[in-house]
Amino acid sequence: MSEKVKEILEWTYCIIIALVLAMLFRFFIGTPTIVKQVSMKPTLIQDERLWLNRWGRTTKTLPKRGEIITFEEPSKVTYSPSEKPDQNNPVAKYDKKNAGQWFVKEFLEIGKRSYIKRVIALPGEHVEIKQGKVFINGEVLEEPYLQEGIVTDVLGEGFDDFIVPENYIFAMGDNRNHSTDCRAFGCVPLEEIESTVAIRIWPLNKWGKVD
Repeated sequence: MSEKVKEILEWTYCIIIALVLAMLFRFFIGTPTIVKQVSMKPTLIQDERLWLNRWGRTTKTLPKRGEIITFEEPSKVTYSPSEKPDQNNPVAKYDKKNAGQWFVKEFLEIGKRSYIKRVIALPGEHVEIKQGKVFINGEVLEEPYLQEGIVTDVLGEGFDDFIVPENYIFAMGDNRNHSTDCRAFGCVPLEEIESTVAIRIWPLNKWGKVD
């Protein structure tokens, strides 16, 4: 083998190892992302850059109320008027994946669509959406991150009076009138939560922790 071929192979190995390490870091530790929708206004604005912390997924840690998370879009996001959602089983529906589908969609993140929302209720809590507000175990939830005048309603068929199942969370967007969230499709299982928002990295004048 010539020295030139040997050098090319060495560089190829180095590049492959670097790519694998980068993908492992992105999946298990953290990754940057861009806000693409308006569902989290005014907290997050379109085209802002965020750093996502994925260590919680790696350690299977339940996020806290008020944290902003990302999770994979459910396979069913809305109910038609003829389909009454089951308030006794308020869970989002996800299609099962084989190993190949999981690797492409979850690890490589090809063809994957994710939502970014705020955790509102935790396992075992009774959620009621009424009078334009959120009630947790009978108490009004204080939500200082909402714009003045924003009300919380369930538009059409959705979940408005239920108990969050074990190992699930209930999440909504801050821009309640323009957010498809757990009110429409149900609570998100812990294993589908990808990350929590750690910091905003762009624009620079807003750099820092996101509340």
